[in-house]
Amino acid sequence: MEERFLRLIDSLPFQGRGTSTPEDMSSRISALIYGNILVLAALIPVTHSHDSFGIAVIVGAALTTFIAHYFAELVGRAVRQGTVADHQIRMSELRDSLPILYAAVIPSLILALAVFGLLEPRTAQLIAELFMVVRIATISYVIERIRDERVTAKTHWTALAVGGVALVIVGLKVALGH
Repeated sequence: MEERFLRLIDSLPFQGRGTSTPEDMSSRISALIYGNILVLAALIPVTHSHDSFGIAVIVGAALTTFIAHYFAELVGRAVRQGTVADHQIRMSELRDSLPILYAAVIPSLILALAVFGLLEPRTAQLIAELFMVVRIATISYVIERIRDERVTAKTHWTALAVGGVALVIVGLKVALGH
């Protein structure tokens, strides 16, 4: 699913069709991982809050991170290139930051099931958290597909390691930041 999303944003009308470089895809993968970790970290402490508040926290975390990431990338590019970004570069950076927003979509929809009474709030939260852990862990498969490489045992081990590292990062963020 993430690979399709990354390819979809490549076709958005910000800068032509199919013009992604490995650098662009790398930026999008980084934003996707970053957004997923932050959304997971935002999900964990909302256990005892009102159902719709959890959605607001997740969307707020994704939106503010998206804006901060976009701004930071523009500033970083200006430092690297020694000039202010033109319209095309601003749109390219915007497109490369979209995966951060994407990270909040499915967990928000899962939590919305609790708002509408289709799931118990705690069950919805657990499903959303599990979804995020699996999504983060499986990013190695997305990377292999983008590279047109075969999935190997190393890919599976990498998925487990990435998932473990993501859980440690989230644990630290929750312990130190909440």
